[in-house]
Amino acid sequence: MAEFFLELFSEEIPARMQARGAEDLARLVGTSVLSQVIVRHAVPRTFYGPRRLAYAVDVVSIAPGAVVQNRGPKVGFPDQAIDGFLRKVGAERSDLIQRDGYWTVERHNPPIDTRDIIRVAIPNILRRFPWPKSMRWGGTSAFTWVRPLRRITCLLDGAVVPFDLRDGADDAHGLASADLTEGHRFLAPGAVAVCSCDDWAAKLRERRVLVDATERKQVIAEGVSRLATERQLQVVDDPGLLDEVAGLVEWPVPLLGRLDPAFMDLPQEVMQVSMRVNQRYFALRTADGAAAPFFAFVANIVPDDGGAVTISGNERVLRARFADARHFWDLDRKTRLDSLLPKLDHVTFHAKLGSQGDRVRRLQALAEHIAPLVHAGPALARDAARLCKADLVTGMVGEFPELQGVMGSYYALHDGEERLVADAIRDHYAPKGPNDAVPTAPVSIAVALADKLDQLAGFFAIGDKPTGSGDPYALRRAALGIIRIIRENELRLELLKLTEQALEAIYATQREQHLRQQRDAVEQARQAGVIPGGTLAAFGKVKQNVPGKAQMADTVALEVVGFIVDRLRVQLRSEGARHDVLDAVFSAHWDDDLMRLLARTNAVTELLRSEDGPNLLAAYRRAANILRIEDRKDGPHDDEPDEKLVRQSEEIGLYILLQARLGAQHQIGDEEYAQSMRYIAQLRRPLDAFFDKVTVNAPEPDLRRNRLRLLHKVRAMMDRIADFAKIER
Repeated sequence: MAEFFLELFSEEIPARMQARGAEDLARLVGTSVLSQVIVRHAVPRTFYGPRRLAYAVDVVSIAPGAVVQNRGPKVGFPDQAIDGFLRKVGAERSDLIQRDGYWTVERHNPPIDTRDIIRVAIPNILRRFPWPKSMRWGGTSAFTWVRPLRRITCLLDGAVVPFDLRDGADDAHGLASADLTEGHRFLAPGAVAVCSCDDWAAKLRERRVLVDATERKQVIAEGVSRLATERQLQVVDDPGLLDEVAGLVEWPVPLLGRLDPAFMDLPQEVMQVSMRVNQRYFALRTADGAAAPFFAFVANIVPDDGGAVTISGNERVLRARFADARHFWDLDRKTRLDSLLPKLDHVTFHAKLGSQGDRVRRLQALAEHIAPLVHAGPALARDAARLCKADLVTGMVGEFPELQGVMGSYYALHDGEERLVADAIRDHYAPKGPNDAVPTAPVSIAVALADKLDQLAGFFAIGDKPTGSGDPYALRRAALGIIRIIRENELRLELLKLTEQALEAIYATQREQHLRQQRDAVEQARQAGVIPGGTLAAFGKVKQNVPGKAQMADTVALEVVGFIVDRLRVQLRSEGARHDVLDAVFSAHWDDDLMRLLARTNAVTELLRSEDGPNLLAAYRRAANILRIEDRKDGPHDDEPDEKLVRQSEEIGLYILLQARLGAQHQIGDEEYAQSMRYIAQLRRPLDAFFDKVTVNAPEPDLRRNRLRLLHKVRAMMDRIADFAKIER
């Protein structure tokens, strides 16, 4: 057994590309190069940081030989087919053997030195490495890397595996493998030889480089937390920032700076976003949640003066950043939000869906309609929807798009709007992610649902639906937002009707767009003298030809609701719940009320967890299989069973129970799902007895048909609950 170690040392790699780069390196090397030589149960190790990617794994020194079989045409095929196959694999007729009715050529590959595999394969991987963006540097080399590649360390069992990237006239800057790496750029510059992965990590630690990204994050998190605790403060949780900073430094040194008191009256969200986006600083807060007059940052050096000069410099830079934010804050508050609304007519939401002004008008109507359904005041919901996008044209949101909604809330309060309206403006984007809180105030709920329903309905109406992993308009996130708002607030909403209303407004926007375009075209023609006096008459004719899309609304609305239910299924699966039961319930009874759908799903799930559940499911499958086969012969057998032909005690018991339990479907209609499941569960023992004692395919035709009708009745009753055929065992 030997250790393979590879390090790719370069100029600074963007933090956002490091983890993916390490994953790609492990995938390409582990699967395409070393798949045959990695020691069984060996755990590969990957490393990434500002200036390096690395990979290590235990391998065997010699790749074992193997027999490779190339299967050709079937025995008996024409000679031309056989000759073509032989040319393809480079073999002679004497190499052919018959195996399982096919002509086959076997190749006996001899054992290969792992060193030779690495020497040939690694240069090819480096030349086609899938960086999102790559660059060339110096000379005429065609070799590209994310940033200039400076060194390649490639070792097998401590010895260098020699290769270079030269290819004819392409010298690739003379890059060749060696056993050298480099330490910290400032604290320990220069090359050092290494002989293994552990030796590499230890020597780099001596030279002020922590190679493990997890360790760097831990050092940063613990260091920043310690500095905050010393001041009785808390760190604002920001995992994304922690990941990014860990990708910017090799030897993290957390430090604490002080905020200028002159800027402490800025909204804390403004200060936090400015620190994060511009400077990668960590925001701190007091025990009561207010913004603290300090900030934390991470240096990549060990200051000789304890950090005094470094801290002072960062405080000076932050003052300049906050001064810019102060300018936007003061300037924006000089203008009322409602006076900015006309500007939204000149901000395009989507070429086929109109401007942001068009969208706001749609949101007003939809939020006002939703408001009474969620116990909100319609007038407040309409006011909040009217102002919810106004901050998009403010200076602060132009500088920091992350603050849209938040700044609108502050400006609305400054203008004297009601707190419920301001909160709805702030919360109507929520939830943005799986860890965000959902709106709980009724007005906020109404506007948030209107925003997401308009988004889904609009893009589905124009055919821009998510495909595969592509979702450029975040429609999956919008659907999950709707689901979470409904579930966590336990809302009873008919999503189909709401979607249809959203679509009506969208089609109205499209018709108005069409009319505006035609009006502009006619006016331009009139000014050019093409239509001297017939402008109005011409426009009247055009107006008659405006396309209507109301006929598409039903289909699109069904697609939108189906998409939301599909996202609910994904959410249930992520929670570890029975998503297959949701599929079965939705298939049996299409439903746009998510809470009712979930209640039925939970009831069926509890039935399946009960003692009777698995046996009842098995009996249903048996009945369904019998009916599927027999219905092909002389079915369907959907008539009412004839009581006179019910003879055996077991079928009599089943018949009586079926007649008595017809109330189960009424319980479903009344949403008494637990009682309905109890009715269904009582079928288990009579069904078991029926299948155990009764011959369904009796020799008497009348008896056979009657028993099949009994089974059809069982299946039909259960199908009113769920399509049990879709439920996994």
